[in-house]
Amino acid sequence: MTNNTEHQVTFRAQPAGPIVGDIRVPGDKSMSHRSIMLGALAEGITEVNGFLEGEDSLATVQAFRDLGVTIEGPDNGFVRIHGVGMNGLQAPRGPIYLGNSGTGMRLFSGLLAAQAFDSELVGDASLTKRPMGRVADPLRAMGAVIDTAEGGRPPLKIRGSQPLTGIHYDMPVASAQVKSCLLLAGLYADGVTSVTEPAPTRDHTERMLEGFGYHVYRADATSSVSGGGKLVACNIDVPADISSAAFFLVAGSIAPGSDLTLRHVGMNPTRVGVINILRLMGANIDVSNERAIGGEPVADVRVRYAPLKGIDIPEREVPLAIDEFPVLFIAATFAEGRTTLRGAEELRVKESDRIQVMADGLAAVGVKTTVTPDGIIIDGGQAMTGGIVNSHGDHRIAMSFAVASLRAKGEIVINDCANVATSFPGFVELAQQVGMNIQSQGEV
Repeated sequence: MTNNTEHQVTFRAQPAGPIVGDIRVPGDKSMSHRSIMLGALAEGITEVNGFLEGEDSLATVQAFRDLGVTIEGPDNGFVRIHGVGMNGLQAPRGPIYLGNSGTGMRLFSGLLAAQAFDSELVGDASLTKRPMGRVADPLRAMGAVIDTAEGGRPPLKIRGSQPLTGIHYDMPVASAQVKSCLLLAGLYADGVTSVTEPAPTRDHTERMLEGFGYHVYRADATSSVSGGGKLVACNIDVPADISSAAFFLVAGSIAPGSDLTLRHVGMNPTRVGVINILRLMGANIDVSNERAIGGEPVADVRVRYAPLKGIDIPEREVPLAIDEFPVLFIAATFAEGRTTLRGAEELRVKESDRIQVMADGLAAVGVKTTVTPDGIIIDGGQAMTGGIVNSHGDHRIAMSFAVASLRAKGEIVINDCANVATSFPGFVELAQQVGMNIQSQGEV
């Protein structure tokens, strides 16, 4: 797998008219990662449909191949995983490369902490800056032996053959990745591992463990597993990623005359903050054809243009929309009145410091904001000019400014967009199909 820092991709986005169409965005990234992980550890053959063929999820596929698991595909979103059972992974020949994927690195650290062999987790330049102490410290409390680089950053060196003991962990910051990491380690630990979160985060790991026949005890804000069980292969249909749908929900909300339907979108209650927040701002969003597939709620979502109003974003919604804030900042820019975000410190340690990088990008196109330690204040109704925006290699920043171009007064040039392929392959083509005026230059 190549490291994306070698490639320069630039988006050029021009103002455009209404967003119209009927589309399905790519599969959910969180569930794509987890389907491979649990399928690999299950007994039997797991078949996955709707798998996201982005670089992050493909890195997870390659990692399990390096650990001795036979995986067929992906072919048009179909993957067949020949599970090796809980104790069937084999020592990799070298470091396991996880590209840009924070989810991959944090979940693998829990999984590998209990294996009989040593392993090392590495990533690209962006991932190497991200904090891993938040998983390494509680794993050490369970008995894992993990070395990190300075400041708790990757690479992570994990020593094998360490017996793990279940712990109860009160998470200081709401993070589905930390929760999932500890639950995966808990599958191998002696006794019960329980995690209490300060606010609800996505629960795909808990739902999928149940789907593979491993009971997760859930009470209020605590999830617990007992070690020593087994996973049984099952079939998984991955819904479309609501984080990817979010770009089109905002595009349809801000471009006059828009009417767009998004099909088969994952509507997990821990992920629908973006819809809740947009509705509070006055967005016209209809949810229909609700159904459950593989334990996950799915629906079709229709968005039509509506004038938006600035709001104080309720803090309870923040963890439910943590990945969608870059594009929500764009919605706030085109809303009437002031939007205030608080309680979002977590945004500073994503693929980039998403608060500062968005503020810098907005400033580059003539929009003033006020950055606070845990959020941002945006006064809507400022004229957005064209300009040059640096996405800092963060896929969600790049796609957010592509959406912003719909209502800008001139061309927005977005640099450093190669990592859009990590989460949303085909974004530019889909955006063009529904009426956005965007070109991609440079090769990945």
